[in-house]
Amino acid sequence: MALRIGFDLDGVLADMEGELVRQAEILFGEPMTRRLEERPLPAAADVDARRAAGDAAPDPEAPPDAAQDSVPPLLKLKMTPRQQRRLWRHVESIENFWETLAPIEPGVIERLARLTSARRWEIIFLTKRPESAGVTAQVQTQRWLEAHGFRMPSVYVVQGSRGRIAAALALDVVVDDRPENCLDVAVDSKARAILVWRDRENQLPATAQRLGIGVVKSVADCLDILTQIDSAAAREEPGVLNRVMRLLGLKEPASA
Repeated sequence: MALRIGFDLDGVLADMEGELVRQAEILFGEPMTRRLEERPLPAAADVDARRAAGDAAPDPEAPPDAAQDSVPPLLKLKMTPRQQRRLWRHVESIENFWETLAPIEPGVIERLARLTSARRWEIIFLTKRPESAGVTAQVQTQRWLEAHGFRMPSVYVVQGSRGRIAAALALDVVVDDRPENCLDVAVDSKARAILVWRDRENQLPATAQRLGIGVVKSVADCLDILTQIDSAAAREEPGVLNRVMRLLGLKEPASA
């Protein structure tokens, strides 16, 4: 069977953070240096409690006064809550803002498109983008992906738990740059979560391995691994799951 893969966009393929920093500096006329901090994954006991409760915790990083399920997490800038609100209002006023972003890894979207065609993967792009002026966020995202080499992309503007979405869509793998989204996938679905962790200045969340969350340094590395997994599965080699775990640096499968 073809692999069914969900790809997050901002922070994985598109440089939303870089463009938000640029827009904040235009808006406020001063440097807006990012604080290179990530909220860590919860402790093992917290994860077990979440599994027992069967629900996901709300995201405290949503922009102030915005509905939590309709916006992506805002990167941590040296801004007041009022400045954050101004920044998002400014972004929402920019015509087709989501088409202006730069790719994080040049050429990787075109490579993903080639692999998708050659290996018959089923790809869906997941994003939590709010609307801006112009066409819908979904259409802007489709245009952006096509401009960078992926024809006829399937884009889903998501609300709620990534894990529940992965379960509903019967995804095999979800690729994301946010530990909490990978946690959702590990807890709420049978999909394998792969965390793109480029932040070398911060320690990798320790709970990631316990949950069976694979970690890669780039989307290019992720595609290498997915290709090897797909090749092994196509040959019906024994021990494919163990091979997956080794390729992702994991010792054992995630707990059910």
